Amino acid sequence: MSTLPENALSAPPRASVHQPASGRPPGAARVALILLGKELRLELRTLESVPGMALFALSAFVIFHFALNRAALQGDLAAGVLWVTILLAALLAINRLFVADAQQGGFEALALAPVPPGAILAAKAAALLIYLLVLELLALPAFALLLLAQPLAAAAFGVLATLLLGDIAIAVIGTLVSALVIRSRARDLLGPLLMLPLLIPVVIGATSALSPLLAPHAPDLSSWLSATGLRWLAVLGLYDLLFGLIAYALFEFLLED
Repeated sequence: MSTLPENALSAPPRASVHQPASGRPPGAARVALILLGKELRLELRTLESVPGMALFALSAFVIFHFALNRAALQGDLAAGVLWVTILLAALLAINRLFVADAQQGGFEALALAPVPPGAILAAKAAALLIYLLVLELLALPAFALLLLAQPLAAAAFGVLATLLLGDIAIAVIGTLVSALVIRSRARDLLGPLLMLPLLIPVVIGATSALSPLLAPHAPDLSSWLSATGLRWLAVLGLYDLLFGLIAYALFEFLLED
């Protein structure tokens, strides 16, 4: 009969990746980073969201290039085309955000694990934000080449700041709405119907901030900030904060329903 080694019962168990050696559960920030890494690895493995978003945006810019029958766009029209394209492309990723969790029992696993709902919200929203940033990294050069009358380099800071604040709003609201409709059979229809009205203020603020920067004679950074830029950036930042708090307050109930 085989016997256990003398030190088998006294040897401490090996610490797992998700459980620190101290025995305490990991903090919310560490859990959020673990879940974010899982989301990014899944996207790299499947390529379900970002390639489709990029292809949609490039196709939309080509369609606008020929449909508007103009040599180049500027001002309000250029800002509107850019933001509407980004917003519609984001819907492709938002509709897929919780599909794997719903189909493969991810919700039940998270409910059984000591995972703070805020960590799940932060991981999903951060993943969607990264998708949007990668999308814009690919789409902005095509937008400038196909539709703009002047290069974006001179207005780079204002454009990037506006895009970032708008992307945060899309990520937070998209995560909240996706979690709300994921268990519905008509989620592909309900998601856009619920999300697009909530993002109208974002489109208004972002296009108003970008319009002067995409005009033929774009102002310098200080003039843009003092005229309209700082005001619209503040509006976008407050909107991000408001919906971040709303999403944090509601997300736990959405996971339990």
